[in-house]
Amino acid sequence: MRKKDMNFQSMESMQQVVNVINEAAAALNDRDRTIKKSAIPEVLAGALGAGIGGVGSFAALYGLGVVGLSAVGITSGLATAGAIVGGGMAAGVFVLATPVAGLAAVGVGVASHLKNKQLRQEKERLYKEALRKHGAIIRAMKEEAYAGNERMDYLQSLNILLQQAIKDLRQDIGS
Repeated sequence: MRKKDMNFQSMESMQQVVNVINEAAAALNDRDRTIKKSAIPEVLAGALGAGIGGVGSFAALYGLGVVGLSAVGITSGLATAGAIVGGGMAAGVFVLATPVAGLAAVGVGVASHLKNKQLRQEKERLYKEALRKHGAIIRAMKEEAYAGNERMDYLQSLNILLQQAIKDLRQDIGS
């Protein structure tokens, strides 16, 4: 799935799911907890209302041609590097910059891969936790069927938010 099509494109964007899961845990531990006592009352009320490599090139430049970083040393180094591909000083700039750009691209690619892997693992962890909390909230709603309206509204809000989190996480992880 392309990143722009994901519901959660970064770790920070999943904080809302973490907040809902934490609130569900608090709800299950305190039978007197309602929307008014919640850490996320606006979210719950809304849910209820809605219903849902430069160094290498520098060293190469220094060592090619006339040794040193004088104007003569730099221009002769660039010309020598450019001669590798049949060009002059201008081509030398590209010859010396290519390894830097290539290594930088590899570095960015590796970092991006690791970050995406970590993001997927966190999504999977939150998905499993949201499923557990959702099941527990459903059981609490059945056990507390005769609780006051405020409590039932609170549990229903959590139910709605957990259902949405599960749906969004499932879509992102593709299961």
